[in-house]
This record gives sequence, structure tokens and C-alpha cells, in this order.
Amino acid sequence: MNIDFPLILMVLTLGTGVIAGVDKFWLAKRRKARAEALIAERAHPDDIHEAETEPFIIEQSKSFFPVLALVFVLRSFIAEPFQIPSSSMEPGLVTGDFILVSKFHYGLRLPVFGTNLVPLGEPQRGDVMVFFPPDDPRYFIKRVIGLPGDHIEYRNRQLKVNGNVIETHELGGEPPYRPLKYLAQEQLDSADATVQWVVGRHPVTQQLTVLAGPEGEWRVPQGSYFMMGDNRGNSSDSRSWGFVPEENIVGKAVAVWMHWESWGDIPSFSRNKWID
Repeated sequence: MNIDFPLILMVLTLGTGVIAGVDKFWLAKRRKARAEALIAERAHPDDIHEAETEPFIIEQSKSFFPVLALVFVLRSFIAEPFQIPSSSMEPGLVTGDFILVSKFHYGLRLPVFGTNLVPLGEPQRGDVMVFFPPDDPRYFIKRVIGLPGDHIEYRNRQLKVNGNVIETHELGGEPPYRPLKYLAQEQLDSADATVQWVVGRHPVTQQLTVLAGPEGEWRVPQGSYFMMGDNRGNSSDSRSWGFVPEENIVGKAVAVWMHWESWGDIPSFSRNKWID
């Protein structure tokens, strides 16, 4: 079950804020007037105390609203933490990495709805971006490969953008954390991406081969982006499910701040780095 935490946070913030506001401008005055009337009538102290006492829901709302409002603003407009859930961005980002996502690199967006309120910048080819894929409520993280209007071609592990071959330099060797992988480096506009392919058996011939992942050609529509994982042979991305609409953008991944694979492990800060 996928929990829509941004929506829940927004509802809680609005709900506690409304209750706190109604109490400040109306209910608190009624309680005060009621208590003053009881004092004038020389009522029992317990009755006066009961009239002055805030109901539980009002007391809790006034306590939680400032905290919820601060978290809501920081999470919606400044930065938000995420955990890498899969291997699709290896070798740069591995399962268990905790990353920080800037919420203002691509503009200040209306929480939950994604509407760009204050444009501050646009995704660049090579950026690592967090977003919602089409018709899927889960957060995804991939690299921006195609901008609006671009023609993308990917065949035989070779990437082309608008007919231009993206330079690739073979790195050789296998990453120590994951054997049977093949590494190379691509030169993109905003970053040099280290990409990875899986060495496995061909589904028909059963021969060992480098699995490149889905291949084809795509024209990126206006207002959308074409995303690919750095782990090209094992990534669910735009090659499979299509383009990412601009309103589905969450933010730009900027840093790894902790690595923690499971509750049984000790958190590590050895992988802390800025994300290219």
C-alpha cells in the first residue's frame, strides 16, 4: 500500500491550523465570556475551571500546528529526504542510500498538485531527478536524458540525442559491490554519468552477453522529459512507461547524506557526497 504522505501532511497542517484559528478568534472568547459569567455568579471553582479549559482536540491542534507547518514548508519548498529503494541508479546511487532532494531547483511547486508557482529553473540533461512516473503514485529517481522536443535513440548500448552520439568511455573492470557488471561513462550536459549494464544470459541463445535494456527511438513531447536509470540493463524508466510530465517533477537530487540498508545494519556516512 502506497501512502500519500504529502497529502496527509497537508491535510493535517490545514486541519490543525483551522482548529487553532477558530479557537483563537471565536471559541477562546466564548470560553472566557462563559468563565467570567460564572465568576460573577459566584459559581463553584470546578465549574469555572471547566469553562476555561480547552477541549482536548483544540489543545492538541494548537500544540502540533506550528511543528506541522514548519515541516510542511521545509518539505514542500526547501528540501526533502528520500531513500534509494532499488539498484536502478547504480553505480552512483545504491540501495540504502539516503539522499537529499532540492525542492526549489526547478521552481516552487504547489504541494500535492505539482503546479509550478514560481519558475526558478528547468531540468538539464544529466540531472538526477525525483518524480512521479505516469499513472504511478510512487516516487522514482532517474537521470534526465531527453528534454522537451528532443529525439532520443538507444541501441546497442549507444545513446543518441537529436542525432548526436553521446560520447561513451569504457571504464573496464567490475564494481566491487556488484560483480558481473560492465561500466562506462557518458558525457551529458550537466554531468558525466557513470552508467552500468548487467552481464547475463541472452533470453533466446542463453549465451552470456551484456544486457542493454529496452531499445528504441522516442520523440519527447513538449512539457515532458525522457528519463533513464544509470543501471541501463536493469531499470524501469521512460523506455518502458513513457515520458514524465512537467507537473510530475518533485525535485533535483543533490546529495547523499547517509547509507542504511536495513534496520539490522548500522547507518554509515562513508558514502556521503554531492550527486553528479
